[in-house]
Amino acid sequence: ALVEKMLDLAKVTPKDRLVDLGSGDGVLVIAAAKRGLRARGIEYDRALVEYSKRKAAEAGVSTLTRFVRGDIFETDFSDATVVTTFLLPSMNLQLRPTFLAMKPGTRIVANTFAIADWQPDETATVEPCERWCRALLWIVPARVGGTWRTPKGDLSLIQKFQVVSGTLAKDPIENGRLRGNEISFTVGQTTYTGRVEANRMQVR
Repeated sequence: ALVEKMLDLAKVTPKDRLVDLGSGDGVLVIAAAKRGLRARGIEYDRALVEYSKRKAAEAGVSTLTRFVRGDIFETDFSDATVVTTFLLPSMNLQLRPTFLAMKPGTRIVANTFAIADWQPDETATVEPCERWCRALLWIVPARVGGTWRTPKGDLSLIQKFQVVSGTLAKDPIENGRLRGNEISFTVGQTTYTGRVEANRMQVR
């Protein structure tokens, strides 16, 4: 049930490319493929890789799945639009720089374990449940820290993951948030929303 909840939380579609880090017996990759996604599992245990391939064949999704033996800290998965994990917090933390370097809007979904002080954008819980009951979603934020020139004065932003603070001209920013490329913040009584593309930001 939690596997399905993780996929629901990420709002996966057949257009997504999913990579499961430490894919184990392949259950999540196979579940994603049953929804029409192209899904890849990276697993260090060779026996589990072969087992996953057999289970994918039995489920009729071999053409949509790929299982590779590899080190999750060395294997390139930068093409993924959705990354799933069931890893210890220390491993999630070690992977955090890799996650944050991915394309803004990439969805990271973890089974149970957090990524240190990077707060999830959403969580969901399976009930009733005895263990492994919680799914956590992070959406890779665009990088916006620094100073932006605007007709209303300099927009100076301080970024901590998806949370932004700072000033517009000399007025403080409140409720600053990023969701992938989408940004929103309030200055006084005015709420601004916009989109970040490389070194440009369109805000209204």
